[in-house]
Amino acid sequence: MGLTAEQLRHGLEAMAAAEPGFAQGLARHGWPLPRQRPRGHATLLRTIVGQQVSVVSADATWARLEAEIGPDMAPAALLAVSDAVLRNVGLSRQKTGYARHLAQLIAEGELDLARLPQDDEEAVAALTRVKGIGRWSAEIYLLFAEGRPDIWPAGDLAVQIETGILLGWAERPTEADTRRVAEAWRPYRGAAAVFAWHHYTERLAARGAGRQPL
Repeated sequence: MGLTAEQLRHGLEAMAAAEPGFAQGLARHGWPLPRQRPRGHATLLRTIVGQQVSVVSADATWARLEAEIGPDMAPAALLAVSDAVLRNVGLSRQKTGYARHLAQLIAEGELDLARLPQDDEEAVAALTRVKGIGRWSAEIYLLFAEGRPDIWPAGDLAVQIETGILLGWAERPTEADTRRVAEAWRPYRGAAAVFAWHHYTERLAARGAGRQPL
């Protein structure tokens, strides 16, 4: 689901009014497009598949996994295949365990992705029960798949870098600094994060080194 274009514009208009650096960043690089992913098992599973590998490698593994268990990536279908099958499509032993744990929690009703707690911190806690899903992955899911407007993934390197640049700081802030300074940006921190990634990508592209951080 993710934040809509209207939500992004509303949030960033508020950010630009509160922080001159955001207003200047919008003038330089324009408005970001929405970043949206479907809610559910497949999106979290793809997060696991993509950990610590290139986008090309992750896409190839995902295509082979779809061929084995179906494009809907049903938890029951994943649990029905052997570890050998999951290893053969490209999952490491560790990721095979993570994928099975996620599928098992959903299949047994211990994790209901259609009814996560409305409180953001409680939702993060529910998601991080899954082996292989840390706080960053949980926050990305809540922002891009659930469209929660005040999610702030302060542990993301690009968010830290661009927060420092947009605020005119001499050095990249730590995760703690990034989380602390953004307290004043509630309830628009999700829009601020999306703009941070947009600013990061556009700034590097202008230098001939553009890449997507996510």
